[in-house]
Amino acid sequence: MTRPIRASESDGTTWDAPTDEQLHDLVADLNLRHRFLIVQRLDSPDPRQHYIQVYLEDDLSHTIEYREGGTDAHYTARIPRDPSPWAAEPVARVITSWAAGDATWRHALPWQPVVF
Repeated sequence: MTRPIRASESDGTTWDAPTDEQLHDLVADLNLRHRFLIVQRLDSPDPRQHYIQVYLEDDLSHTIEYREGGTDAHYTARIPRDPSPWAAEPVARVITSWAAGDATWRHALPWQPVVF
């Protein structure tokens, strides 16, 4: 079954219905020139308002945000820098869990509302 999601890289490349492995690789490939990845849920009424995204900060930590509608449903969490070769693992687990539609990602990080 095809997942109704689209992943977009910072260079504009998009991936329709990416697998968990592809999402993992996209997260692992983030670098200081290509800092973010956005994954949208295409089966929502407004995919621009239903997404999860990750941004690689200057200090190589990751900021993850998700949104499920308007500004009152926009949350963020930060994963500190990990110098190990497996630094992308916790980030990729959150992204793939969200993409799969299971609830594991909701409890994986200390989500805080985004304040505008």
